[in-house]
Amino acid sequence: MALQRTQAFLLLLLLTLLGLGLVQPSYGQDRMYQRFLRQHVDPDETGGNDSYCNLMMQRRKMTSHQCKRFNTFIHEDLWNIRSICSTTNIQCKNGRMNCHEGVVRVTDCRETGSSRAPNCRYRAKAPPQVSR
Repeated sequence: MALQRTQAFLLLLLLTLLGLGLVQPSYGQDRMYQRFLRQHVDPDETGGNDSYCNLMMQRRKMTSHQCKRFNTFIHEDLWNIRSICSTTNIQCKNGRMNCHEGVVRVTDCRETGSSRAPNCRYRAKAPPQVSR
């Protein structure tokens, strides 16, 4: 009887540890994905001007504690973004290897350099379509 209790306890402990090990990474990945969506995806808009950048940077909480210096909003639906992200990584303009090749509509928002949080001010640059 005591042996069965010990085995049951060990099995429960093992399953708990396995569960924690499997849940932790996916939770972190989900948070990163949600952050990516919040900071970069705006499929319903075309963007393109300073007012858009000022509003969206504030609305998406990138001006609360400090002014995020640069951000790109992607104006595509999630399926198009996912299909591009599933392609092979290529080198980005900043030298990192986490970009993908594809054509998307974007708005680049760059902080003017003279504003302070939470009243950050941005300049927009919206090329018609960009290969990223």
